[in-house]
Amino acid sequence: MLMLASRPMGLGNGFLDLPARAPKPRDRGITHVMDKGMSLAAVQGLIETAGDHVDIVKLGWGTSYVTGNLPAKLDLYRSLDIPVVCGGTLLEAAESRGRVEEFRRWLSEHGFGCVEVSDGTIEMARERKLELIELFARDFEVLSEVGSKDAEAIFAPYQWVGWIREELAAGATRVITEARESGTAGIFRTSGEVRSGLIDEIAHELDISRLMFEAPQKSQQAWFILHFGPDVNLGNIPPEEVIPLETLRLGLRSDTMSHLLPAAATR
Repeated sequence: MLMLASRPMGLGNGFLDLPARAPKPRDRGITHVMDKGMSLAAVQGLIETAGDHVDIVKLGWGTSYVTGNLPAKLDLYRSLDIPVVCGGTLLEAAESRGRVEEFRRWLSEHGFGCVEVSDGTIEMARERKLELIELFARDFEVLSEVGSKDAEAIFAPYQWVGWIREELAAGATRVITEARESGTAGIFRTSGEVRSGLIDEIAHELDISRLMFEAPQKSQQAWFILHFGPDVNLGNIPPEEVIPLETLRLGLRSDTMSHLLPAAATR
């Protein structure tokens, strides 16, 4: 029988007396993990070591359509109360092939409770994307995604803000800001540097608890935690980076320690 990770003694009332993180299921400080085709053994290993820190799993782009262990994997995640969502590229493929209704049935048949709606790869009219969000929100929790996977596509901050507002109004539970798996597009420059002006403008206009910032790189994760605090929602986290990210959130890594731990603890 798979055992969930026990809560480390260092948290809450342990010898370091760290501030407690909200327990699962939480609505802030969410860690959204990328599964690119993990085996059942790899999923079990992730949960054994980091289960307390995994809030939602995304089966990247269209991997769920070709993976051989999908039913068993979904059963395993479901037994651990970890929501699973397909990458938005799969919906875009269905849209481009005129198979959206078939995709909806496929999601239902496999027991998905969540769906990602994106337009980062194909050209899609705004009206159509909002229509898809409204359609899927009738039966699923919708995570929509804004931004392009094309690193050369640059949009003004007011456009990001407007799109996010529209998609939340259409029924999205949260909106993901695009960065790609590599963290080199969308809210980041091709070097991986954060487009800080863009993020500041978005945060000034919107409630960031309704956002999920894709941040696959450690430096990016640290930037968001230092900028918004440990309870910022972060996505596209590689499985092997879940525990390292949690240490960033708790000030147990040099990148964030001096900002998150009491001054006396760092002297």
